[in-house]
This record gives sequence, structure tokens and C-alpha cells, in this order.
Amino acid sequence: MLTVKVRKDDPADLFEQVAMELRRAIAEGEAKPGERLPPAKDLAAVLGVNTNTVLRALRLLRDEGILEFRRGRGISVVGIPERGQVIKQARELVHYARTHGVRVDELIEIIRNAD
Repeated sequence: MLTVKVRKDDPADLFEQVAMELRRAIAEGEAKPGERLPPAKDLAAVLGVNTNTVLRALRLLRDEGILEFRRGRGISVVGIPERGQVIKQARELVHYARTHGVRVDELIEIIRNAD
């Protein structure tokens, strides 16, 4: 079992604390790419939080490219937090570009020329 913990007196949302703890555990090698995580209900029981809180954190890490959900096979680690941060920043950049009238193909060209 991973060593993750949350503090209910912490001002950060519980799902963000769970996601942060899972990122830390993965970064420190407690769970390596290719390994499966315990079921969300087991993580929730250990942490003393609602299963939906854990599921929200897991979905966040999936969206960051750190976890992969497979029906019938559970949740596996597929990336490392550093890559997840790059993906998160890229999504934020795409959103920022769109709000300022820059298309994705234009943004790609800007990135290619930024080197």
C-alpha cells in the first residue's frame, strides 16, 4: 500500500491533497510505471475520505498523463509527475492562446520557432 496521507485542517481541497500525495509517491518510486494502484475505495478507506474524493484525484492524474484507467484492469501508473506537469502546462497554454485568438496550429508554429 502507498504511504499517502491528507490533513483535513489543510486549506487545500482534499482531492488536491490526494493527487499531490499520489504524485509524490510516484515520484519517490513507491509506485512505478506499469504498476497498478490499489482500488479507489481502498485508498479512500486508508485516507479516511470519500471514494469520490479519491476518484476526482485519480481523474486529475489521468488527465495529467500520470495514470491510465483500464476497464477490468484497474488504474496503472503510466508516467512520472514531471511529464504530467508538462502536459498540464501545455493545456493551460493552449487555453490561454485560444482566449487570445491564437489557433492551435499557430501556437505550434510559435513553439517551433521559440527554440
